[in-house]
Amino acid sequence: MTITLATRRPVGSSGLEIPPVALGCGNFGGVGSSPEFFGQGLSDDQALELMDAAWDSGITHFDTADAYGGGRSERVIGRWISSRGVRPQLTTKTFNPMRAGADHGLTPDRIARQLDASLERLGVGQVDLYLAHEFDPDVPLGESMGAFETAAARGAVRAYGVSNFEAAQLSAALAAGRPQAIQNSHSLLERQDCADLLPLCARREVAYLAFSPLAGGWLTGKYRRGEPFPAGSRMTQRPGPYQAFLAGRTFDVLGLLADMAASRGTSMAGLAIGWLLADARVTQVVIGPGRPEHLAPVREALEHPVTGEERAAIERVVT
Repeated sequence: MTITLATRRPVGSSGLEIPPVALGCGNFGGVGSSPEFFGQGLSDDQALELMDAAWDSGITHFDTADAYGGGRSERVIGRWISSRGVRPQLTTKTFNPMRAGADHGLTPDRIARQLDASLERLGVGQVDLYLAHEFDPDVPLGESMGAFETAAARGAVRAYGVSNFEAAQLSAALAAGRPQAIQNSHSLLERQDCADLLPLCARREVAYLAFSPLAGGWLTGKYRRGEPFPAGSRMTQRPGPYQAFLAGRTFDVLGLLADMAASRGTSMAGLAIGWLLADARVTQVVIGPGRPEHLAPVREALEHPVTGEERAAIERVVT
């Protein structure tokens, strides 16, 4: 089946359908949910420009979280919606603190409070998808899932789910409630969900959303063996999640992927996104560009779809 940005895929049994690509807004006013970076990342004007470019390219789903930039991400998305007069589909999340030392977690009262605050910042009465941003070992899943059910029942969210959950945690969430989606880090360099979690999602009809499809920039070719990391890159700002890539055969794999991409006339980033879009188990890919020109790999992936034969060859390289 030909995939376009207008394609819609179901989110479990919720009735919600979403496009195959969403704009990740984690760098609006910060670098993800890290309090030490609140106020950094993209300025409001840069974020507005990026949202304009994404919308004009056909990307109509924006993904954010209450703690991205300490609320700045949701706030600038709300400003964009108000000033442009259009309404993208919206995913937002809760768990992480909104400022250093603030409360966090998935207690029912906090979920209700944070959701109302998110709706206010976004300037909307409902979000399409609301996610638990992390697993909370201190709160029974039944209580958290019950709070999400309550939010859905009152019409504040169309569907709900989880993020950064392992397979056993998702199984427990499914036993305690009805999460219809999971959003995890998944890419050619991070395939830990292939063994257990993706098959679980397929069995239980849980939509799988992949964030960090370029592994923090590693799948763009910007990081090279023996060379300093580019200024302003994730490896100079928040390298922790990617330290494992410095060991093993990562650079060898990147070289092989670059050769494969060049042979088919695309960038490595276009190949990496295309690999995800070619997987029927992946409902949505959440991209996190820093500039409008970083949207180009999505166009490449759609114009040059990865075939089944190419996908098999790619997986032989990364396995």
